[in-house]
Amino acid sequence: MARVDLTVMGGGIFGLSIAWEAARRGARVRVIEARRIGAGSSGGIVGALAPHVPENWNPKKQFQLESLLMAQTFWAEVARAGGQDPGYARLGRWQPLADAAAVQIAQARGAEAATLWHGQAVWRVIPRPEGNWAPISATGLVIEDTLSARLSPRAAARALVAAIRAKGGEVVEGEAKAEGAVVWATGYAGLLDLTAAFARPVGAGVKGQALLLAHDAGDLPQLYAGSLHIVPHGDGTVAIGSTSENTWDDPEATDAQADALLAQAAAACPALEGARILERWAGIRPRARSRAPLLGPWPGRAGHYIANGGFKIGFGMAPKVAQVMADLILSGKDAIPTGFRTDEALA
Repeated sequence: MARVDLTVMGGGIFGLSIAWEAARRGARVRVIEARRIGAGSSGGIVGALAPHVPENWNPKKQFQLESLLMAQTFWAEVARAGGQDPGYARLGRWQPLADAAAVQIAQARGAEAATLWHGQAVWRVIPRPEGNWAPISATGLVIEDTLSARLSPRAAARALVAAIRAKGGEVVEGEAKAEGAVVWATGYAGLLDLTAAFARPVGAGVKGQALLLAHDAGDLPQLYAGSLHIVPHGDGTVAIGSTSENTWDDPEATDAQADALLAQAAAACPALEGARILERWAGIRPRARSRAPLLGPWPGRAGHYIANGGFKIGFGMAPKVAQVMADLILSGKDAIPTGFRTDEALA
């Protein structure tokens, strides 16, 4: 490559998505991942792309809504460019309702969704569907939303790498030279670096553990029950997760907390009773202090930018993050919303 317009430091979902969007627009890009692609939380197994509840609307929820609505086109273009399937499918989600009060709240949120989601997706209360995949519900009712989608995190990373290379971009594991504008999308370690650089708390890591099960649920919706995501994937597996741990000894070790996830999932979804565990996964997810992604210029470092903090929502936010960061870096258009901005958090 004769000239590099943009270097992305970090081969997780934010870094790869920004690199792809810039390459798609004609920029020459280089991704440098110090370890391996998806080495951090982006190499996980769950892949739940799910919306915030449709109430108390704010810029973060609007940004996420726009990103989830962009996702089908975004991932289809990635797949066409590189010839790799990211495992995306917008199949919706079911959530059980425990009591009359929960039903009333869910119905009110459904009315809000009709306005806030502009008819592009629905949130509604329906009778529990028949069959043993639907979650156990004390009321016999569940929330159904048609906005939630699934994505295979590792397949998505492979698809992005293939798409970037198909556009003439470089993806390097190990050391390489940064040229042009530089985006720092370095996850949990990057948040610690920012905390040290600015001498203030910028963000930290939260450990998550998850399980991958041998169970083919086909194209049924994902489930959300008791804070547990249960996500059927297209390869005949189901991912369940995850824990949230603020202290740990080994960031990549699993323990009894991971094993307990299967019992929780089977209690919510009878179809998973006795399912064989294929993989146990653990990793550290980057959580910015604001709990929203941290996006924008690196204060005091001309030509350097930050894209970090996609705690739990990084895959769902990625298409919109890629769009606004490419707009900012390549054309100077700043559409980063309040609450996400580096000039608010770091300046």
